[in-house]
Amino acid sequence: MNVLISGGCKNGKSGFAQQTAMELAAGGPRYYVATMIPSDREDRERIARHIRNREGLGFETLEVGRRIEDCLTLAAPDATFLVDSVTALLLNELFCDPAGEQADPEAVKRCREGMKKLMAGAKNVVFVSDYIYSDAFRYDAYTELYRASLAALDRFLAQTCDTVAELCAGRVILHKGGLPV
Repeated sequence: MNVLISGGCKNGKSGFAQQTAMELAAGGPRYYVATMIPSDREDRERIARHIRNREGLGFETLEVGRRIEDCLTLAAPDATFLVDSVTALLLNELFCDPAGEQADPEAVKRCREGMKKLMAGAKNVVFVSDYIYSDAFRYDAYTELYRASLAALDRFLAQTCDTVAELCAGRVILHKGGLPV
């Protein structure tokens, strides 16, 4: 089963995704795919908080900031993967120019193809993504490119995944499919 969990920042997506992945795994192997490549103290604190929150839950952590399909070579194929997050994965793929001067025009395609491979090779995949592209404010060109690219990936996942859930103020809104009991 493939699941997309989306919503705004700090709405409980990661905790809900962990619970969903644990239920889908049903005692089988499960991997937390950490996609954030930390760049400052705030990022490192967020990572430490996520690690604390999943202590004792039986996840093995894979740090895969790019090329998400590499998860399949690092773990058992019959496993459940929790990818947290699509948002960070896209950031890493889109702005991989060391000088930070160019966005990679192939990033969305590369992410989409990598996610297809992961979904085809894994037992279950739970994707977490941030809903950051719906406000009416106009940002600089880089930010607008990022928001449009994330929206394109989320549309792809919404079409492809068996289940699509949104978290809003800690409440689960099911848009497609169902969740494990």
